[in-house]
Amino acid sequence: MPPWIVDSLPGNVDDLKSLATVWLDEHSKELQHTGKEAMHLVVHLLFGMVIGALISLHEGQPISHMRPLAAALTERAIRFSNAFRRIVFAQVRISALNTVITGIFLQLILPLFAVHLPLAKTLIALTFLTGLLPVIGNLISNTVITIVGLSLSIYVAAAALVFLVIIHKLEYFLNARIVGSRINARAWELLLAMIVLEAAFGIAGLIAAPIYYAYIKKELSAARLV
Repeated sequence: MPPWIVDSLPGNVDDLKSLATVWLDEHSKELQHTGKEAMHLVVHLLFGMVIGALISLHEGQPISHMRPLAAALTERAIRFSNAFRRIVFAQVRISALNTVITGIFLQLILPLFAVHLPLAKTLIALTFLTGLLPVIGNLISNTVITIVGLSLSIYVAAAALVFLVIIHKLEYFLNARIVGSRINARAWELLLAMIVLEAAFGIAGLIAAPIYYAYIKKELSAARLV
């Protein structure tokens, strides 16, 4: 590395621990707030997935036997459940692909540099399970990988962090490509929807973008507007 970068880095592990301790003390309130927000987001996401699954699996009476309001609401619930079901199956494919890439990184690339990360198989399984949560699941799994890499050396942690950034950005295009094929949408349509909803609602909007875009497009198609 250039000298100006080396001079700004901690000289040893003790210096790194001291720097981390000072930083944590200075930003303890921000970390607590961020942790609460992240927990709320995960809980809301899990509840949303459970509710969506219940709706998608529910079989009610025929719409023709319902009153107008109940029929309209049921019809939209059916469209939303179909969109949810397609997104979930697409997310399983995305999670499997992320898991394969993570497995290659942990089991092939790192060992080539004589680096053997502890609990590699557990981390791969964690990648698949958390990958079922759109976008944020990839962040969770790779953050854990970065922390485990830090137990070996800062260079391994840095490599895992670079991996995190690349895969996180790649997932935008994976979502657009794989999910788009499920809902008959072009990649640029879904990317635009993800960018707009992320700007409006943050990471929650980014996560929900594929489902809502699929539902809105179905509604517009039913109304013969698109």
